[in-house]
Amino acid sequence: MSSHSYMNADKYPLPAVPFRAAGIGLRTKHYEDILVQKPDIGWIEVHPENYFGGGMHRHYLGKAREHYPLSLHAVGLSLGSDQPVDENHIKKFKELIDIFEPFQVSDHASWSASGNAHLNDLLPLPYTEETLCRLCENIDRVQTCFGRNILVENPSTYLSFTIDEMPEYEFMNELAERAGCDILLDVNNIYVQSVNHGFDPYDYINNINVFPIKEIHLAGHTERVFEDGSILVDTHNRPVRDEVWELYRHTINRLGAIPTLIEWDGDIPALVELVHQSDKAQAIIDAHIIQDQAVHAAE
Repeated sequence: MSSHSYMNADKYPLPAVPFRAAGIGLRTKHYEDILVQKPDIGWIEVHPENYFGGGMHRHYLGKAREHYPLSLHAVGLSLGSDQPVDENHIKKFKELIDIFEPFQVSDHASWSASGNAHLNDLLPLPYTEETLCRLCENIDRVQTCFGRNILVENPSTYLSFTIDEMPEYEFMNELAERAGCDILLDVNNIYVQSVNHGFDPYDYINNINVFPIKEIHLAGHTERVFEDGSILVDTHNRPVRDEVWELYRHTINRLGAIPTLIEWDGDIPALVELVHQSDKAQAIIDAHIIQDQAVHAAE
């Protein structure tokens, strides 16, 4: 099917904000179900790299896009690489933006490409001035091509660098200010790292700048136990843990009703389970809104 069959601005009206703040990641297993069930979710998000080739995947994305606002969350720009972002990748991404009119586009503060090698991981970066400059250069290239701001996500990491010059929240604050980009705040990643690296996740949330944050991610993680200890791994293959829900509640109370996505990429359950997780996020957002309205009414 030709991609030009989707290019209809009237078909994909863009709301000022999502219909509801909470959404879900759309995966292949749920293509048919989401069209039949049309669940009460605010929006959907997909990895654009899965739709570069057109065909069946792009067909179903077009059908789902008729009912829900869309966010494109990339995993392949490799913004942190010590080389320019691949022009062909940017071009294919831009084609999807033009076709499907997402309300947000994003990638990660990480790297996955070096020379001709492309790795299937989002690899960590040292939090240094040199890294900031490199990221800002690549983000500028992408934003110039797209003609819009992108969101950059804080990564999940399993090691830290002795040459780090600042904590991650300061690095993300600086990145948003210098690059003029926005932030996708992954609350599960913050919790995973807080356990793996031994810091207070609430301190992270309390110190991240509010204004650039335009999206939040939630997901499940797994504990991996070894002879000399254990780590948490951002596996996206189970429900959000209670500790992450509590951290998310604190995040919403500080940041407000930020669009929030439930990610689930492995051991994918029935669509109803993702919607249930989305409803839990929406309930926390709604409770914050009610509380905020009551405070303002009492003033």
